[in-house]
Amino acid sequence: MEEKWWMKSVVYQIYPKSFCDSNGDGIGDLNGIRSKLPYLERLGVDVLWLSPVYASPGADNGYDISDYYGIDPVFGTMEEMKRLIAECEDRGMKIIMDLVVNHTSDEHAWFVEARKSKDNPYRDYYIWRPGTPGAPPNELASNFGGSAWEYSEETGEYYLHFYHKKQPDLNWENPAVRKEIWKMMNYWIDLGVGGFRMDVIDLIGKDPDRGIKENGPKLHEYLQEMNRETFGKKDLLTVGECWGATPEIGRLYSDPERRELSMIFQFEQIALDKVPGKQRWDLKPLYLPDLKKVFSKWQTQMEGKGWNSLFWNNHDLPRIVSRWGDDGAYRVESAKMLATLLHGMKGTPYIYQGEELGMTNAGFSRIEDFSDVESRNMAQSRRALGYSEEDILRSLKKKARDNARTPMQWDDSPKAGFTSGEPWLPVNPNCREINARQALADDASVFYHYQKLIRLRKEEPILVHGTYSLLLPEDEQIYAYTRSWQGKTWLIVCNFYGTCASFSYEGEGRCVLSNYETEERRDLRRVTLRPYEAGIYELTE
Repeated sequence: MEEKWWMKSVVYQIYPKSFCDSNGDGIGDLNGIRSKLPYLERLGVDVLWLSPVYASPGADNGYDISDYYGIDPVFGTMEEMKRLIAECEDRGMKIIMDLVVNHTSDEHAWFVEARKSKDNPYRDYYIWRPGTPGAPPNELASNFGGSAWEYSEETGEYYLHFYHKKQPDLNWENPAVRKEIWKMMNYWIDLGVGGFRMDVIDLIGKDPDRGIKENGPKLHEYLQEMNRETFGKKDLLTVGECWGATPEIGRLYSDPERRELSMIFQFEQIALDKVPGKQRWDLKPLYLPDLKKVFSKWQTQMEGKGWNSLFWNNHDLPRIVSRWGDDGAYRVESAKMLATLLHGMKGTPYIYQGEELGMTNAGFSRIEDFSDVESRNMAQSRRALGYSEEDILRSLKKKARDNARTPMQWDDSPKAGFTSGEPWLPVNPNCREINARQALADDASVFYHYQKLIRLRKEEPILVHGTYSLLLPEDEQIYAYTRSWQGKTWLIVCNFYGTCASFSYEGEGRCVLSNYETEERRDLRRVTLRPYEAGIYELTE
């Protein structure tokens, strides 16, 4: 594949509401982000993905957009957005915007018009079906629970919403809708953004009458049109959120010859700690060989025909150190191990805010502490099904989206340096021990381990181009693989758990990076890996 700038980039996701509050209202904002650019520059990331900052009623934390051309006043102004883009450019960083075009808010001007009458010019911007109250058109379910259809009294029809009822789905079959979206995307491109992260983009080709949500028949036709009409002739990063993707589908999106997207987020590994056939709230332990199988499949089957995104966390997922690491005694070691395992692979790594500090799940102790719409819907529906309060709380503490959304921990003050006011979501009490000020003062912190990994990707072509090969596929404790490029081979070996493990590989290696103090050269034929130990070794004769 032709080398693109984003192949050696590292993306940092900012959830603006929880990142840094500059005006004391308890909600993060654009000026707060600007104030932390020196910190992000020090980390070494060169792309910032902003979760939505557009005008929104906030039914789904900004993913319900009422004006694609406006900035929500809680985050600032368009002038402040322009200053953020310009200041990032001055620092050699790019902004990618969250593109939410599967649905709008029901307060968007299009939908306000569409619901007025069946013959309104905007009616066909959304998906309507006849029905009577209490009898929706079919059994399609919302991803937030309940029916995907909402009855509209004004016209006596139902509209489709695969998320909150205040997020009506757009009708992509209408060319007028697509034209409006291309116009909006080009507006942001002209403002200087470096690309787009595309929210649930695999749903835009839906066929609700046939029950098709993801990967509908016209999906790739729409994406190719998007490429032609917007970013195709620009050098931008585009990444699609695709929950139902397989490597075969992934290649359709990201094979350069197809002219669609740079890459996608796939979520196959995310289902590995839930009971098969059940909801993600039904928990089971991760079985490491399953994780190897999924990651390795994507690494090998995308080789030369597409590009991987690499991520552990985002605003919808729990903190990885609490999920598959150890957020207690081995928090630092396990956070570094998980970082090494992921950043050693082929693809573009994504860091979610606070991941570079080893931030943990929220630590909430009551169901009532969880404020996210999905969390509340889950608690309500599971109570109705007879689940105990203990079961519901256990699942929320492990998997709720709130876990990723507690405020960024900048220092050890009561509000964690996030705000001078009352934070919109409670700060994790462990900010006293886990915070950026402490991390920057400690040469052995998780922050500096991420900084080294980011620097390696920019300096070592083997991390960008090297082919991946899995070792020990059935080992239940060690994840090891090699990367090979132009006669050079690197070994990445990770002890995934908190007990020692024996490892053997024929030969000797120069230690490129380790999460423990270790000798510069190591005989790899007789190695005892300490708890959560991870190392990158350049193999020598």
